[in-house]
Amino acid sequence: MTETLSEIRPLVAGNWKMNGLSAALGESAEVRDALPALGKSAPDVMICPPATLVAQLAAASKGSALAVGGQDCHAAASGAHTGDISAEMLKDAGATAVIVGHSERRADHGELDRIVKAKAAAAHRAGLTAIVCIGETKGERLADLTLNVVNRQLAASLPDTATAHNTVVAYEPIWAIGTGLTPEAKDVAEIHAAIRKNLESRFGPAGKGIRILYGGSVKPTNARELLSLPNVNGALVGGASLKAVDFLAIIRAYG
Repeated sequence: MTETLSEIRPLVAGNWKMNGLSAALGESAEVRDALPALGKSAPDVMICPPATLVAQLAAASKGSALAVGGQDCHAAASGAHTGDISAEMLKDAGATAVIVGHSERRADHGELDRIVKAKAAAAHRAGLTAIVCIGETKGERLADLTLNVVNRQLAASLPDTATAHNTVVAYEPIWAIGTGLTPEAKDVAEIHAAIRKNLESRFGPAGKGIRILYGGSVKPTNARELLSLPNVNGALVGGASLKAVDFLAIIRAYG
């Protein structure tokens, strides 16, 4: 059965980026232990730690409401790719999802849309949910190209195998990530509506159920406003996910 918009269960995912040693698992444990008390209003919750912590976090979270994801994967299942991690390896370590196409990967490693698409397809192949990131730069925003960029990235980064069950889209305006700046609520609503229209046009009924997360300086002080907007089905949280008290405050925006 295809999910309708009213039936979409929100997702709040924390991206720890290149932060966290074993001691940081105390923060994730605090999040894990707090989730049962949130009741039926709680969204799905996920933490995407560095690759070195995926297996430990998955083991510590087994049987709980806290899901674990990876931050990137290679398109191939195996091979001579020193330093890379396949989607199958993440699955084997206990992950259920993986972020692909984050702006920092696109910028720091030159990842093009076609590479992101291949990684998303790899996630599907391995049985993982692909969290596909899209978003515009400050220059593109100032040139009024936001919707052009978003639509282009959606077309070129999402594989045809995308469904509401194996794909999440995360809209992250690049100029807002880690800067403390966020678009106005009306702008977020407009962009998410355009993403929804794009997904429905391409994927039909399945496009109605694909979760669209907002990312870009999501914090306790703005979470409730952002997460209540139409077509905002959760958040991809960066720095605020590193501390349990802040991450839980964002999760409780659904309470």
